[in-house]
Amino acid sequence: MAASDRREVGQDSILEPLCFPEQHAVDALQRLPSEPLLCLFCSESTPPPQKDLLLKHLLLQHKLVIADVKLIADLPKYLFYWKGRFLEQPTTDFCSVIKTNSTGPVEKQENYFLLCDVLPEDRLLRERLQQKRLEEVLEQQQQERDDGSFQRLCMFCSDEFAGNRSSLLNHMAREHSFSIGLPDNIVFCNEFLDTLQNKLDNLQCLYCEKTFRDKTTLKDHMRKKAHRRINASNSEYDRFYIINYLELGKTWEEVQSEDDRELVDNDDDDDWSDWQAHPPSAVCLFCDDQSETMEQIYTHMKDSHDFDLHKLRTELNLRFYQQVKLVNFIRRQIHQSRCYGCEGKFLSRADVLRHIAAAGHVMKLPDVSTWDQPQYYFPTYENDALLCSLSDSDEAESEETSHGEDVPVIAEDVSNLRALRQTSVLNQLLKKRS
Repeated sequence: MAASDRREVGQDSILEPLCFPEQHAVDALQRLPSEPLLCLFCSESTPPPQKDLLLKHLLLQHKLVIADVKLIADLPKYLFYWKGRFLEQPTTDFCSVIKTNSTGPVEKQENYFLLCDVLPEDRLLRERLQQKRLEEVLEQQQQERDDGSFQRLCMFCSDEFAGNRSSLLNHMAREHSFSIGLPDNIVFCNEFLDTLQNKLDNLQCLYCEKTFRDKTTLKDHMRKKAHRRINASNSEYDRFYIINYLELGKTWEEVQSEDDRELVDNDDDDDWSDWQAHPPSAVCLFCDDQSETMEQIYTHMKDSHDFDLHKLRTELNLRFYQQVKLVNFIRRQIHQSRCYGCEGKFLSRADVLRHIAAAGHVMKLPDVSTWDQPQYYFPTYENDALLCSLSDSDEAESEETSHGEDVPVIAEDVSNLRALRQTSVLNQLLKKRS
């Protein structure tokens, strides 16, 4: 069964947080189509492309300002949520109050309201919407990566490519020195290529975005000026790169430019002499048992639950990231009260654990394609110390190879050493110096 066929409507996703406070109104987000932008206080609404009109309406008519609107992943759902909350409680319960002309006459003073992520509920809502958007984008990207029906002409020659998008992107990079990035970093690829093709059809350079009189002039310009690339500062392209969906409020430039230089600059101010490390506690896959040593938690799972992760790694020859995905998959299935071996659904976690033990499904895994999926790169639980203890079989094998006693050593070729000395450039330089 294909992975896409196993997804059920309403099934818990790996990217969804396991708990979310005050969820009574957030659940309605799943049912609302992302179409109109609703006013939080009246019946006014606008289509998403005209969001500035609604924001102006909120400011002038209701004296409300929403902070950092551009960082909200799904503005229609965000407005829908707060519209419901404002019907339940007064605006002042959620918003900061800003008084204008505070030193002037009382009749000229006005109160404005600021809705921002300083409020924990607002922050959690924004993060949840961001996670949902990331989940949707990752699913879309996976569909594009698996799509074998891709068919398109090259933008710079008459060659046609079919099968997978990577063949066209690699061709443009190799043959025309035009690269928009690795195929696996791109999403909404067809729309991206349509946008670029439309610019070329309108005789516009993709980098400097100047317009030319004909295709020949445009082609010569892009070749001579080395403008066969896109303008990275054009935010129109941001939505086509996965990196722009990864972290709330950060663009790809900010993510890439992050480093630890500010930590290095303050070495003199840091005193680590009294720092004591507290090792994280690893939690069992099946119960609440914890241990500060990984060997103890492995022993516990083997003795108490007959689950041997080391044995599975050896038998299936699992690489490090496959082990990560397997652990996250098992944790997610048990959280959903689902048996990871037979995919049976139960009423509670206790029921599924009893079933796994009684049916002997502890060491029974489904087909690799079921759990070896990109979404299981994401931890099911935050700070899962068990993930940090997984061993890399590739590194172990390379260590064993490097420490072997019978590793052959190939001697240098010294068959014509005398001729080499006579013709050596170094020998000639020494003669000149003497």
